[in-house]
Amino acid sequence: MTTELADAGVVITGGGNGIGAALAERFAAEGARVVVADLDADAATAVAQRIGGTAFAGDVASEEGVRALVGTARETLGEIDLFSANAGIAVPGGPEASEDAWARVWEVNVMAHVRATRELLPRWLERGRGHFLATVSAAGLLTSLGSAPYSASKHAALGFAEWLAATYRHRGIRVQAVCPQGVRTGMLADAGPAGAALLGPGAITAERVAEVTVEGLRDGRFLILPHPEVAEYYARRATETDRWLGGMNKLQRTLEQPEGRSGAAG
Repeated sequence: MTTELADAGVVITGGGNGIGAALAERFAAEGARVVVADLDADAATAVAQRIGGTAFAGDVASEEGVRALVGTARETLGEIDLFSANAGIAVPGGPEASEDAWARVWEVNVMAHVRATRELLPRWLERGRGHFLATVSAAGLLTSLGSAPYSASKHAALGFAEWLAATYRHRGIRVQAVCPQGVRTGMLADAGPAGAALLGPGAITAERVAEVTVEGLRDGRFLILPHPEVAEYYARRATETDRWLGGMNKLQRTLEQPEGRSGAAG
């Protein structure tokens, strides 16, 4: 079961910059009709104008925002064939991060996916097809040193995507998770010296993520891994958990050296 991008109606959240913008451009190049959604109206408009798509400005994590986005997209596209839940945020810290920080990360990285599928599934199940693409990050398979909210929320986003796939695959609903590690976007730039040290050497472009994503759409794999080595790390985490945790703690101790006290790791 594959989703053809040619003439497909596609929605991309967080589409104004980074991976979302690269996905919008690549999907449009494949012939998709794209709605670019972003909290930044100017960024969404700029991308939409470049690709001949439609911009939507708003908070795509809130119930009202998701409902408005889906409604607008259906009016524009006729039907949503592929929903790319790409918007995501990260904040530094662990349990000491504020309640507001934890709540906002959870809203954007997890509940936005839940609310989108709540709106999408009834129509998709009625027509017998639909495609949900979640940008999860390798943090959802591994962890994110320096940001417990990001790590926990991305694990939850992956768990929700897995649940959707297991529950609805036989009813024509296709679910995939894109899990890149370091990507040269604003989020990596904001990760600080430690994030740059951990993820910078292997960081790839957003355009490369989009390219691998299109390949994944065509072959149907659930996990789309722009960094193939993440599969090995994920297997090691599952089969040699204590050894893997020891390695991650070694990295953490490195981060705590004076030259790198903060940052995130995928």
